[in-house]
Amino acid sequence: MSEILNANPTIRSAADLPSRRREPTKKTKTQRPFGLLSSTIPDSAYTPDPFNPSSSSESESSDNDEEVEPIDEQEIYDLIASIQDPEHPLTLGSLSVVNLPDITLTSTLPSSSLSNPSLPAITTVTVLVTPTITHCSLATVIGLGVRVRLEQALPPRFRVDVRIKEGTHSTAEQVNRQLGDKERVAAALENGTLMGVLRKMLEGC
Repeated sequence: MSEILNANPTIRSAADLPSRRREPTKKTKTQRPFGLLSSTIPDSAYTPDPFNPSSSSESESSDNDEEVEPIDEQEIYDLIASIQDPEHPLTLGSLSVVNLPDITLTSTLPSSSLSNPSLPAITTVTVLVTPTITHCSLATVIGLGVRVRLEQALPPRFRVDVRIKEGTHSTAEQVNRQLGDKERVAAALENGTLMGVLRKMLEGC
């Protein structure tokens, strides 16, 4: 970009960004008897006591790890916060272009669920984007980057709705029409120059 639209954006520290940190699972070591010959018997010879509460809880936790966790707002934020800004060498999360409180998930049952109850609910992910300045000419590009990232990462049962947050951009209504028009989005993604910009934005994801 030859001209920087916002030379001094507000930057958030990585430590201030919302994140989900998971503590590593502590594995309970199998108890073995103590005695003169205990050191000569390998640990594999001892099986966990099924009546020991610690061993049963360990088994249950391993079963829970195999279950697919539902996707929530934090998961969505983690997917898009690392997108690179097209103007600055910073992420959308650090520039507060995307924010956790501006992400909502709404689930609705598909119309065919009455005949087929096993069909999963359709979840609409709504992301409100806050440009760094009200006259940012790259607002549409940023919105496209967020939309492409989510559509690539989320399962088919998710629908993506990306909009400019009300009151944060001078032409928000026009940009929102562009982002909500599937045909215009598809046509924009066929533009080689634009796709090059989007690929660079998504390199760090």
